Amino acid sequence: MNIFKRNTIDMTKGKEWKVIIMFAIPIFFSNLFQTLYNIVDSIIVGQFVGDEALASVSSSGSLIFLFNSFFIGLASGAGVVISRFFGMNDHNNMRKAIHNDVLVGLVSGLILTIAGIFLSPVILKAMGTPDNIIDESVTYFRIYFIGVSGVILYNTFSSILQALGDSFRPLIFLVIAAVTNVGLDFLLIVGFKMGVAGASLATILSQFLSALLSFIVLLPKKNIYHLSFKELKFDKRIIKIILYNGIPSAIQNSVIGLANVFVQSNINSFGDLVMAGCGAYNRIEGFAFLPITCFMLSIATFVSQNLGAGEIERAKRGSRFAIITSVIMAEVIGIITYFSAEGLIGLFLNEGSSKEVLDAGVLALRTVCFFYPLLAFSHLIASVLRGSGRAIIPMVIMLSIWCIFRVAYIVVAMQINHNLRLLYCAYPITWGMSSIIYFIYYFFTKWYILRKKEPKVNENEENEENEENMI
Repeated sequence: MNIFKRNTIDMTKGKEWKVIIMFAIPIFFSNLFQTLYNIVDSIIVGQFVGDEALASVSSSGSLIFLFNSFFIGLASGAGVVISRFFGMNDHNNMRKAIHNDVLVGLVSGLILTIAGIFLSPVILKAMGTPDNIIDESVTYFRIYFIGVSGVILYNTFSSILQALGDSFRPLIFLVIAAVTNVGLDFLLIVGFKMGVAGASLATILSQFLSALLSFIVLLPKKNIYHLSFKELKFDKRIIKIILYNGIPSAIQNSVIGLANVFVQSNINSFGDLVMAGCGAYNRIEGFAFLPITCFMLSIATFVSQNLGAGEIERAKRGSRFAIITSVIMAEVIGIITYFSAEGLIGLFLNEGSSKEVLDAGVLALRTVCFFYPLLAFSHLIASVLRGSGRAIIPMVIMLSIWCIFRVAYIVVAMQINHNLRLLYCAYPITWGMSSIIYFIYYFFTKWYILRKKEPKVNENEENEENEENMI
């Protein structure tokens, strides 16, 4: 099988549950292998370097997410635009959106590289990173952002393919990159004794490989979505549409990232051993929640394509299936992780690790895992709304609840009692609040946008009308 010759999938046809599952399965494995980048780094660093090195990698994680999240949010917003034009069968505007999305990715990578290199010491110190690990944290952070363009471009290219119904090839490329990452980890960390610098270098080299493979897929001229260097030019109207759909998603991601940085700064106040344990838990949560993430990404594309084609009832049926399935899976995952908490955290530790590291990780996991259904529900409704073109709604909810209220809660709670369990209670409390708001909005308002097709006059007029309908 030639992986560079796979066709896109029209998600407006076939049984809703089957289309969503078949699209979600490759996304699940894609995210599985992407998560393995971080997990393998942490396991190898913890086993072969030590607790302080693991804490250094962990302290960089929330900050990396904050920097990346805004630009990855832009890419996901652009994906909604591309899939909507694809559902409308408007290939001209679809191609414009693809090329402008790539340009946004290139600019984003450049901005992130500069910001990450120069701001890392300042921000890490502001987060209260302990003195004994800050040098290694800065090293990990700076090396990562030298090659961050690979991360951004891969997410840009994969969002284009997924918007067109192709979730298979991004999976294959991430499998290749994950295997490469593991090999480089052992070579650079265990073989060359490069420590956290080796972990960071292995990650960015692997991401560049996946970005390169995705780029090759978009090159063939026979495809309706092929990339042409001549067409890489900014289009004001298309950029306006992309930003309208992408900026709310970008802000939402950044809000979550900002809140996580604040949480991490409070975790840092407990010392490097607790930091290492909580870092191990964060890796596990990212891994355990992958089934939910794949439905979250799938339903946005499904809803966008079907609303573009005018299939309102189909979009509603698919949304209900994805939401119910995700909530059930989240509870099952929560129960499993609760009873296997010690074994899961222990994967990241070596024989010389302190028991305090294990206890901190287990405490964090068991505090939140039974509330995963609330997190799943909030994420799924947010994805449905983004796919329907109402990205501003989840942005406002996340900003007010997951950022402002969560930060306020932590400030007050830590003043009353400097307790790790109390700190982690911020998550289920804010998940529950956002779920209530999403429930009311989804079931008691008209969350979808009906687009009526007007008689075709000429191609230019139709394209301009479709562009206006996207805003």
